[in-house]
Amino acid sequence: MTAASAMSGRAPLLKRALLAESSVAALAETFKVLGDTTRVRMLDALSRAELCVCDLAALLGLSESAVSHQLRLLRGMRLVRPRRDGRLVYYALDDQHIVGLFAQGLEHVEERALRRAAQGRQRRRTPRPAERAASPSPESRGPRS
Repeated sequence: MTAASAMSGRAPLLKRALLAESSVAALAETFKVLGDTTRVRMLDALSRAELCVCDLAALLGLSESAVSHQLRLLRGMRLVRPRRDGRLVYYALDDQHIVGLFAQGLEHVEERALRRAAQGRQRRRTPRPAERAASPSPESRGPRS
């Protein structure tokens, strides 16, 4: 029995369990919106505090117009929610799902960076087999003077 024929028996069951097209499209759109560095910086700031447009603009070094434009996209995707206080509108992450999504994504990239750094340190400490063979052993160097 080949791997392909073993999988073919499970394929109909898996096909029924796959996401509906509408869910696939909505999830892809959410990740597309999250795929912008400015919006990620804004979500980072909003994950720490509720902020108005002017505070976000000052914090991120952007114009208020640019912040408003990005917030409009984030609101449309229900990633942030507004709260009016007099003439000011404050923004926060929409709910705990967004907080969790942001936190898990951050944990994923930081974990990957730590793993790469550890692998880099390990490579620097352990000479490659070719390097070990090329470097003379203490015995072959001759007597010390």
